[in-house]
Formats: sequence, C-alpha cells, structure tokens
Amino acid sequence: MTRVVISVGGSVLVPTLDTHRLMEWADALKKLVKADHQVFAVVGGGGEARRYINVCRDIGLDEASADEFGILITRINARLLISALGEYAYPRVAESYMEAKEFALTGKIVVMGGVTPGQTTDAVAACLAEETKSSMMINMTAIDGIYSADPKKDPCAAKYDTLSPQGLIDLIMKEKLCAGSNMVIDLVAAKITERSGIPLVVIDGRDPSLICQALLDGCFSGTIVGDKVVTFPL
Repeated sequence: MTRVVISVGGSVLVPTLDTHRLMEWADALKKLVKADHQVFAVVGGGGEARRYINVCRDIGLDEASADEFGILITRINARLLISALGEYAYPRVAESYMEAKEFALTGKIVVMGGVTPGQTTDAVAACLAEETKSSMMINMTAIDGIYSADPKKDPCAAKYDTLSPQGLIDLIMKEKLCAGSNMVIDLVAAKITERSGIPLVVIDGRDPSLICQALLDGCFSGTIVGDKVVTFPL
C-alpha cells in the first residue's frame, strides 16, 4: 500500500459554491483507494476563506482571530468532500494530526482542513506527510507546476520539471523579497519538505483526473521537488 497526502486547494475544490468540483474530486480519490493507495486529503479554504478573513479585518479582529475563521471554512470544505466521498471517507473531519492517524486505522480516506492560526493547509499537509511517513505529498493547486516567477505576471517564467528542496526555498525567498508574487507553496511547507526528505509533487488541481493519470498511469506533467528519484506510476 502506498500512502500519500494530498493538499487540495480550496480554489480548485470549490472555486465558488456554484462551480464546485466536489464530485470530480471524490471520484478521483476513490480511484486511488481502489488501486490500494492510502489517502489523506488536506483541504484549503480558497476564496470563501479569504472573503471571511477580509470581513474579520474590516471589523477590527486581529490576524490570529481572522485565521480561526479561515480554519472554520477549510473544515466546512473538508466536510463537503467527506459527504461527496460517502462510505470511502472517515465521517469526521480530523482536527489534529493525532486524529488523522487514528482515523486512518479504519482504512478510510481521512480528510482534514486547517489546524492552527498562522499555518497554511500546505504546511498542514507537509507536517501530516512527515508524521504518517507518507511516500509523497501532492500539492493540487490552480497552476500546473512550479515556475521561476509568477506565470500570471511574467510571460517569460520557466516551469521546473524537478527542483531541489533548497532550490524551492531559495525561489520562495526571492519571490517574497520581490513583493506581490503568489507562490504555489509556502515557506513553512517547503522547509518541512526539506527536513523530512519526502518528495513534494505539484499537479494542476483544476483537473482532478490528473492525479490518477500521474499516480496510476504514469502520465505526469507537473513539478517534483526532492533529492530522491521519483517515478510514476506509484
């Protein structure tokens, strides 16, 4: 059995409440389970979380309190995914790494959202991969890989097929200094990836079928971060 942690961006799972991809994502995760993969899914908050956080700021709440509201939205999104998965998922949202490991003993897909203020769901996924000794962390986001710059702003940005953990950290630090670029993953998650040695794979989450194509069929076109050689299918 291959154990994987999948970070599903809220913006790709629930772009809006009217244009969600919940059933498409549920179908993809079910296929992985049927192929003998143990799956943990960490769900982000997306645009809805950001809108609530902006309201929190408008009414004068501090950033940590605003983060708490964002965490609630990630858990609502996680609950929606659990509902879409039906009997394939453990019926409760894991609210800690200990709960996630406990729920996984049932053999069901474990779904969780945010855990603590100041920590993104990418960082949660990286920590969970480390704690569960997973084979891989997969980041499914609204971009098809890691680029040398923000491809939405720089048409000359080059996509990386592979990248070392230190190379990813250097790239994130450079972009932060340039101000304004949106990175595909945050610095904390990158640091955890470096220390754990667990490969990080970035795949375009706007098409949920791509994760099955990579893990089951060996058709991969994203970015692999790590010092180990990674081959598909798993």
